[in-house]
Amino acid sequence: MALLAAAAFALLAPPAAAMDTDTLVIQTGNGARHRFEVEVARTPEEHERGLMFRDAMAADHGMLFDFAPPQRVAFWMKNTKLPLDMVFIGDDGRVAGVTADAVPYSEEPIPSPGPVRAVLELNAGTGRRLGIRPGDKVGGSIFGPPPS
Repeated sequence: MALLAAAAFALLAPPAAAMDTDTLVIQTGNGARHRFEVEVARTPEEHERGLMFRDAMAADHGMLFDFAPPQRVAFWMKNTKLPLDMVFIGDDGRVAGVTADAVPYSEEPIPSPGPVRAVLELNAGTGRRLGIRPGDKVGGSIFGPPPS
């Protein structure tokens, strides 16, 4: 009976509110610029839900978690079906670290390499394919434009 009540609640619950969106540009060390359309998670509720329960994400899309002010954070993959890369971004808009190929559904913490302003989640393999590394510059509304 409790299972039926929970299922009914899930069906009747309002959908998650739409998040703000932004365009990010990552300029890698070789000068290449890569553009991503991202949803921006700002509230604790948006941070908690993240990309949980999603079945797919376009290759040039992602989710940006804004943690103003900068702080140490840890992520997990609970209820997340998609394998992801996590790009940790400092307050100066520089990539502080990249964790590749986070395992779907894992509850193992994935810590930031230090205080970060934001974390960008991308489809697994994107960081390696595009050569995203620590020190690369990220441009967008919270970081300002990347160098030209």
